[in-house]
Amino acid sequence: MPHATQHADVATAELDTALRGGPFHVALRAAIAARGLPLQRVQHHLSRHGVKVGVTSLSYWQQGARRPQRPESLRAVRALEEILQLPDESLIRLLAEADERPAVQRPAARSYRSLIEASDVLDRLLAELGWSLDGGLHTLGHHERVRIGARRELAGRESQHIVRAHRDGVDRFVAVHHGDPGCAPERMAVHALENCRTGRVRLDHETGMLVAELLFGTRLRSGDTFLFRYGIDDGTAGGSREYVRGFGFPGGQYALQVRFDPNALPVRCHRFAQHSPAAPRSGRHELPLSGLHRSVHLVEPRVRPGIVGIGWDWD
Repeated sequence: MPHATQHADVATAELDTALRGGPFHVALRAAIAARGLPLQRVQHHLSRHGVKVGVTSLSYWQQGARRPQRPESLRAVRALEEILQLPDESLIRLLAEADERPAVQRPAARSYRSLIEASDVLDRLLAELGWSLDGGLHTLGHHERVRIGARRELAGRESQHIVRAHRDGVDRFVAVHHGDPGCAPERMAVHALENCRTGRVRLDHETGMLVAELLFGTRLRSGDTFLFRYGIDDGTAGGSREYVRGFGFPGGQYALQVRFDPNALPVRCHRFAQHSPAAPRSGRHELPLSGLHRSVHLVEPRVRPGIVGIGWDWD
């Protein structure tokens, strides 16, 4: 198995380099890759050590979207050193070194709050619905339409998904919506528009998070595709300045369109991307606003883990 051996040697070399120089999330990702463990297995090993950490949190840790800081999280890091067969204090040391460095400038945008500060809440809400990280579905296409109202508010959005099951028995999808600061999720409404119906809905007022089951009415077999469409009415917060979408896994095409009310047109719009919420924004590109349709859009032919979004200035 020369190819497998060569791959293992490369993974080990990358791990050694990451453990020496960091940063923490690169070292953790390299360690998990070198051991060949899926995140669900890592979570299982942690639970056997008496430590409870959500798979979503583990995913954010290895993406650099979030760093372990709470006592329970630090216990998890020490357990990970044992589970992943790493030298004692190797990951803890990288965390400590990061704390000693000057703080990086973090974007003050909603994307950072959405994907970091609310991630524990999202873990809890998804757990209440029994939803795993990807739910047994791969996304082949996701087209999203966002409406900005006359008060410059996020009035609502509509999403159409094309998915493929990668295990038998999948019969639902869980949609996640995070409103702008000051929103009231209890006043939002979820609408099942095509090939689905609304199931259980969970929300958290403090973070403005809402998650909703969309039931397919059929059980997919592995390899089956399914198309469904749903909408969320929001309009409960103040002026909106951007819309972001985070991806934890690679996938198919993503298209985002933002349409503005004729009485609330921005002076300029742009698209952007981030490798993680803590990373600097890149790929900024001005988007011309269509006078006829009052909209801008972006298309990602194949999404990668990270964040893409559209921002706008009012004056």
